[in-house]
Amino acid sequence: MTSPTFTGVIPPVMTPLNTDGSIDFDSLKNLVDHLITGGVDGLFALGSSGEAAFLTRTQRKEALRTIVEHTAGRVPVTAGIIETTTPRVLELVKDAQEVGAQGLVATAPFYTRTHPVEIEEHLRKIHAVAPDLPLYAYNIPVSVHSNLEPEMLLRLAKDGVLAGTKDSSGNDGSIRALIEARDDAGLQDSFKVLTGSETTVDFAYLAGADGVVPGLGNVDPAAYAELARLCLAGQWDEAAVLQKQINHLFHIVFIGDGARMSGSSAGLGGFKAALKHLDVISNSTMAAPHQALDDAEVSRIGEIVDAFLYRPEV
Repeated sequence: MTSPTFTGVIPPVMTPLNTDGSIDFDSLKNLVDHLITGGVDGLFALGSSGEAAFLTRTQRKEALRTIVEHTAGRVPVTAGIIETTTPRVLELVKDAQEVGAQGLVATAPFYTRTHPVEIEEHLRKIHAVAPDLPLYAYNIPVSVHSNLEPEMLLRLAKDGVLAGTKDSSGNDGSIRALIEARDDAGLQDSFKVLTGSETTVDFAYLAGADGVVPGLGNVDPAAYAELARLCLAGQWDEAAVLQKQINHLFHIVFIGDGARMSGSSAGLGGFKAALKHLDVISNSTMAAPHQALDDAEVSRIGEIVDAFLYRPEV
C-alpha cells in the first residue's frame, strides 16, 4: 500500500474537553466533520493545538482512535508522537500503529538538552520501528529549544527517514532557504515542507511550500482550503486579500488578558471559544492549568468570528 503524502491544508485537530477534563468525543467527531466539510486535505492529530502535552497517554490514544475511525478514510490522518525522550516517543508510535494512523509527526526530544547528533538518532530510531509510516519532523524551537538544522533534515530525507517537515520556527526566511536547498538537492518529490504559520501562508506557497498546518484552520478550514487553491492557481492578488481576512480572524488569539494567562491559554482559548460560538463543540474547556477566558473576552471573539469568517459564495 502506498503511503499518503501529507500536503495542502492539514489542521492540527483540537481536542474538545468536557468540564471535568475528559475528552468530549461527540464534539471531537463534529470537529472532524467540520474540517473535512471545509475542504482540508488531511488531519494532524495530537499536535500543539490538540493539547497533546496535557493529555495522558490513554487520552491521546482514545482521541487518535476517534479521529481515525470517524474520518473513515475521507482524508489521511497523521499522529503527533510528541514526548520528552525516545523511549516515551516509541510507546506513542506503537499506539499510533495500533489505531491506524497513516503518518507520524515528531519533535526533537526536549526537557533534557540534546545535540543535533542525538536529535538525528532520535528520528532514525522512530523510522526504524515504523518504516511504513511517513515521518515528519516538527520544528518548533520555541517549545523544544532546538532548531532542526536543514542539513540534517535533508540528509534524513535522502536516507528515506523523513517524508517532510512542519516548520513552526516563525522564520519565513529560514523556511524559504530550506525549500531552496531541498529543490537544489532534487528532493521536492520525496520531502514536503509545510508551514505552521497561519498568517504568512501565501508567502510560503510563493516560496514553494507544499502546504500549511494552521491551528486557526480548526475554526475556518474553508478559508485555508480556498487560500491554498488560489496560491496553487497563481492568483496571488486574490490570495493576498484572503490572507489579510484570515489574519484579521487570527486576532482571536490575542484577546485573552496576558496579565492572567499564558499565550497558550489565550490562543487555544480563542480557538475553542470560536468553535463553541460556531456550535462545532459544546464548550471551550482547556486542559489544566490553562486559564479560561472571561465573558467579555468570549463575546469579543464571537464578534471577530462573525466579522471575518470566510463565507464561500454559493
